[in-house]
Amino acid sequence: MSKSEISKASFGKRQEYKAVAELLGLGYDVYIPLVDDKQIDCVLRINENRYLDIQIKARSKQVDISTGAVFAGGKRVDPRDTYFYIFYSEHIDTYWIMPSLKLEEYVPGNDKWAIQLAGKVKGKDEIHPKEKYSEYENNFELLK
Repeated sequence: MSKSEISKASFGKRQEYKAVAELLGLGYDVYIPLVDDKQIDCVLRINENRYLDIQIKARSKQVDISTGAVFAGGKRVDPRDTYFYIFYSEHIDTYWIMPSLKLEEYVPGNDKWAIQLAGKVKGKDEIHPKEKYSEYENNFELLK
């Protein structure tokens, strides 16, 4: 495997750890499951009675900038108040912290889903976060 192939293959896991490091730096207790068969990348302990399941999705600078903040998922997880998504776009170094119940409002359905959290600026080779989702931008406070 070339260095480029290794880099692409491990991007998701590196970004999961980057998000976990961000959470740890903010003072959260973070637990990482040994397997990811329930679409849970980490669990946050908020207090002795509340835990949150977290799914982390990231987009690399290696993808076309027009899709640099387009996130998709496979089988839906039942939305609940204890399940959150953390989306990260490397193109614009931005996180979106979104409750699964809100994601369900934005992209309702029974099967696969996709959401575009930033859009390409007309005539420029850059993207900017969509105003529609601004309440989720870098808003780790939503996890409390």
